[in-house]
Amino acid sequence: MRDLYSIIKSPVVTEKSMAQSAEGNNVVFWVEATANKGDIKEAVQKIFKVKVLSVNTQRVAGKIKKMGRYAGRRPTRKKAYVKLKEGDSIEVFDNV
Repeated sequence: MRDLYSIIKSPVVTEKSMAQSAEGNNVVFWVEATANKGDIKEAVQKIFKVKVLSVNTQRVAGKIKKMGRYAGRRPTRKKAYVKLKEGDSIEVFDNV
């Protein structure tokens, strides 16, 4: 079993994710690219002590960025949309 804290990398704090958090009790995290939905669900439940109803994942392809004549590529990342039980919340998303 992997370390729970290596599966969840950071919360996604954008205007869109905050709107989802406010209206539907959904939270969004950047997660490890190899993590599956079961791993993500277990990690969120144990770290934040909340009940997770569902997990949806999305791979975000890395963009090509140019600096003058040199081109580089940002890494491909994975995002997890986590739906929490009604009444549960995570403090990180409440304060923003």
